[in-house]
Amino acid sequence: MENANKETIQQAATSSPPTGFLDKFFKLQAHGTSVKTELVAGLTTFLTMAYIIFVNPQIMSSTGMDPGAAFVATCIGAAIATLLMGLYANWPVGLAPGMGLNALFAYTVVGQMGYSWEVALGAVFWSGVIFTAMSFWKIREWVLDAIPESLRFAMTAGVGLFLGMVGLQSAGIIVANPATILSMGDLTTQNAFLSIVCFLGIAVLAHLRVFGAVLIGMLVVTLIGFFMGTVVYNGFFSMPPSLAPTFMKLDIMGALNVGMITVILAFLFVNMFDTAGTLMGVAERANLRNADGTIEGLGKSLKADSASSVIGTFVGCPPVTSYVESSAGVAAGGRTGLTAVTIAVLFVLAMFLQPLAAMIPTYATAGALLYVAFAMTSSLARINWEDYTEMAPAMITALMMPLTFSIANGIGMGFVSYAVLKLATGQRRQVSIGVYVLAVIFILKFAFMPA
Repeated sequence: MENANKETIQQAATSSPPTGFLDKFFKLQAHGTSVKTELVAGLTTFLTMAYIIFVNPQIMSSTGMDPGAAFVATCIGAAIATLLMGLYANWPVGLAPGMGLNALFAYTVVGQMGYSWEVALGAVFWSGVIFTAMSFWKIREWVLDAIPESLRFAMTAGVGLFLGMVGLQSAGIIVANPATILSMGDLTTQNAFLSIVCFLGIAVLAHLRVFGAVLIGMLVVTLIGFFMGTVVYNGFFSMPPSLAPTFMKLDIMGALNVGMITVILAFLFVNMFDTAGTLMGVAERANLRNADGTIEGLGKSLKADSASSVIGTFVGCPPVTSYVESSAGVAAGGRTGLTAVTIAVLFVLAMFLQPLAAMIPTYATAGALLYVAFAMTSSLARINWEDYTEMAPAMITALMMPLTFSIANGIGMGFVSYAVLKLATGQRRQVSIGVYVLAVIFILKFAFMPA
């Protein structure tokens, strides 16, 4: 079926070969695509990832950021990053503030550790600078190869569990209990009930492969809330709010202290592994692999992605990363950067939807968080469950993120336990020196900076 779709796309492109500037710049004909196909693919990807313009501002506003400025920053950060991916790397990939990375920013660095959002943006800046530098040298490949696969998969799953915890708390499905730490909330409340409805609706739509499932689910539940009288209609369109409250507010120097080292590393690792996995997955779907096995333009795409995180901090964005939802656009025929440019333009236009974003209730956001969270935990299936020295550190990484309410702590405990188990079982040669170095850093962090 997939081959038939590829042949159809190829025939459509060759029957009416694209001409002019767009064909030459994006190499449309060489990739077997057309302007129309790329535009449709861009719209498809945008609809699948547009939920971020509603979810991210709510998460970021919990740090004290101005909600309107956070909304505009989300749109601008996504637009600039995606435009860079399209024009520089010529890849059909959409970028936006990363789910999980924004939770690390808001709930761990600001909420738990007590740093200001300006300093947190400074940490994002430095992690982006390191990621960008790594993208220009072989150190990127060294780090990617050095970190065990089991810990990479566990990081993704752990971030998912962390998001799930946030979503459940936001919905009121779980609440604090002095006797048991946590317990079930009142599911008959409107917030909890509609959060569950939103999650189940998104899950059903996603299973039926309805593109834009998350966005549709959020909007439908918001409409239900409107008829129930809990959502106030404020219109759909308006001029974008001012970006001034977040523009150039990052505190670069404030992030240069010992306590932020593990935070910067957490931003770096989660972003790097998420990006690498997403880009390689999209490359496979878009047939960007060359005959010799190399991936066409992978280096440029990694540079575009990493540089975007640096650029995003200036407008007030948490780490910007490539979205796996880009595979929806690739499935629709997107093969070049014209798809990405289309997505970027749509993010710019989305800035005029702030009244709609302001109407999205907490239960719609919570339902979306739960869906994304559970989708991310699927990476646990790729862990080697037969090897305890691989499985145990992976589960420590994944479980300690939500249980300590800290993504950075989960990553640190994972590295330490992995290094110790491998050393104690005579498998030290199977572990790279990088893992031991990171384990020592995290041990020092836990010993001298436990908070």
